[in-house]
Amino acid sequence: MALMTFGKQFSVGVQTIDDQHKVLFDIVNELYDGMMKGQARGMTGPLLKKLAEYTRNHFSAEEAMLAAAAYPKLAEHKIKHRDLIKQVNGYIARFDKGEITLNIHLLNFLSDWLTSHIQKVDKEYGPSLIAHGIK
Repeated sequence: MALMTFGKQFSVGVQTIDDQHKVLFDIVNELYDGMMKGQARGMTGPLLKKLAEYTRNHFSAEEAMLAAAAYPKLAEHKIKHRDLIKQVNGYIARFDKGEITLNIHLLNFLSDWLTSHIQKVDKEYGPSLIAHGIK
């Protein structure tokens, strides 16, 4: 059973972005599945690396689309992206120190962040991208 399911409430109306967001949901669900099976400790390191790399790639692609659409809130959007990367790097550092409660904190952080960021911040740019022919 998945912790998070991507549905239309998370769609920004741009298929490329929606597909990338689905991958982020998949990573959260992989961690959740590992926790439910008692395997989270062994999965956390690889998932954090996967998350960090994928997040950087996703943010780069998203920001390029926003720049192409001359999105007026691009600068503040970039700041939010940098903040997430900083937080993920903090989780990586905590994992490297051997913190055993990391998985629960990480899972809560990621699901909360994804839900609020996509529904409140990313949804704002959908119409702008669509108006500029970005689908």
